[in-house]
Amino acid sequence: MRRSEVLADESITCLQKALTHLREIWELIGIPEEQRLQRTEVVKKHIKDLLDRMIAEEESLRERLLKSISICQKELSTLCSELQVKPFQEEKDTTILQLEKDLRTQVELMRKQKKERKQELKLLQEQEQELRDILCMPPCDVDSTSVPTLEELKLFRQRVATLRETKESRREEFVNIKKQIILCMEELEHSPDTSFERDVVCEDESAFCLSLENIATLQKLLKQLEMKKSQNEAECEGLRTQIRELWDRLQIPEEEREPVEAIMTGSKTKIRNALKLEVDRLEELKMQNIKQVIEKIRVELAQFWDQCFYSQEQRQAFAPYYSEDYTENLLHLHDAEIVRLRNYYDVHKELFQGVQKWEESWKLFLEFELEEELKARIEQWEQEHSTAFVVNGQKFMEYVTEQWELHRLEKERAKQERQLKNKKQTEAEMLYGSTPRTPSKRPGQTPKKSGKVRKMNTTTMSSATPNSSIRPVFGGSVYRSPMSRLPPSGSKSVVTSLCSGKKTPRAAQLRANKENLDLNGSILSARTFKGFQI
Repeated sequence: MRRSEVLADESITCLQKALTHLREIWELIGIPEEQRLQRTEVVKKHIKDLLDRMIAEEESLRERLLKSISICQKELSTLCSELQVKPFQEEKDTTILQLEKDLRTQVELMRKQKKERKQELKLLQEQEQELRDILCMPPCDVDSTSVPTLEELKLFRQRVATLRETKESRREEFVNIKKQIILCMEELEHSPDTSFERDVVCEDESAFCLSLENIATLQKLLKQLEMKKSQNEAECEGLRTQIRELWDRLQIPEEEREPVEAIMTGSKTKIRNALKLEVDRLEELKMQNIKQVIEKIRVELAQFWDQCFYSQEQRQAFAPYYSEDYTENLLHLHDAEIVRLRNYYDVHKELFQGVQKWEESWKLFLEFELEEELKARIEQWEQEHSTAFVVNGQKFMEYVTEQWELHRLEKERAKQERQLKNKKQTEAEMLYGSTPRTPSKRPGQTPKKSGKVRKMNTTTMSSATPNSSIRPVFGGSVYRSPMSRLPPSGSKSVVTSLCSGKKTPRAAQLRANKENLDLNGSILSARTFKGFQI
């Protein structure tokens, strides 16, 4: 039995005891039966009224609970729809009181979620609008009355984050471009003269509209200033080059150049003006010393003619070079010609340098023709003195022969090492299965080593002629000179090497020329003697 039922039974018992006690009192007092009946009716009425009021209050509570349940159910349904969540599921076999409490709690929770979503949406809208204003972008139409879903809030957050990144990127670009613009303006001594330039340089950075159009205009302004700066720098550098050339032509002493060194760097307006004044001063001084200047230019012209390998006809084609009428017009003609020649040389500089190297090599080659004369002089000396000309304790021809034999043996040894290395590499590749590379030359047989050089008698040396040959024996083999010799003039044919059977390239000749021996300051070579054999 429930405690409430037990308590109700106790209440009935208590009421019965009370009525019994009242009857006993009435009987002791002697109250008549009619009055007892009346008094009992009063007690009954009081009890009934009390119970009726209590029942009415409880009935009202039940009605209020049911009404609250209905209201909560409707509101909860609306909130679920607005928040786009699943409808609330009521538990089965629950009391009215518990159901009302559960529904009311759920309603309060969903009201809170709705409020938080709308507050976040409002905050995001304010942030987005602020960023759009800074970026000069049109506002975004969003229904602020509806409750945003979680997905919509997520997308909104991402959109705001993207706008914030765009703002920071453009802000950084704006600040960097602004710094460069200020530096260029300072270098150009230029003051902002348009409203846009004043907005960029003078106004607060946070007030600048970071639109794509403004960023593009900023970049365009910077390019214009940089171009103007580059033009000024080029102009100043040209003026400095002109000043240096005039200094050299006029032979201005160092003590007069030092005061001008302060303006030999930079490109500001005052520096450019000072450079122009210096050029004007030097030009006037040049006109006063026009003859000396022209002669100075002619020296430079002659140097360029040499460097450009001008023929005599080409040099004579510039008639003003030979004029003695030293006028301003003659000076201008010389200036124009020196500029033309300088540009011509700069364009073809590599070709001219290559020709110069060839000429130097050719002159070196021609110097080897002195060897013929040296040989003849040695032979004449030996005939006059009836003795051999000794070099390092050896007869001259024996010394030359020995040196060339040592050189040949060294080359042969290097060749054998290369062949052995290639052979080992080929065997290794074949052993490990890789595709062997075809060697550029087939390995040849190793030649027999030559014996020691036997000395020749003096008679053979002294009686030798340029067309005769000396045949020393090295292990029974006879070797001819590995070097070919170009004839003194172009009318004679080139003598080729007999060792390989092929013509010796000029590059090989020049390399071999470096290997000649030095005797008393003269260059000696085995190819001095046309028929010399080793």
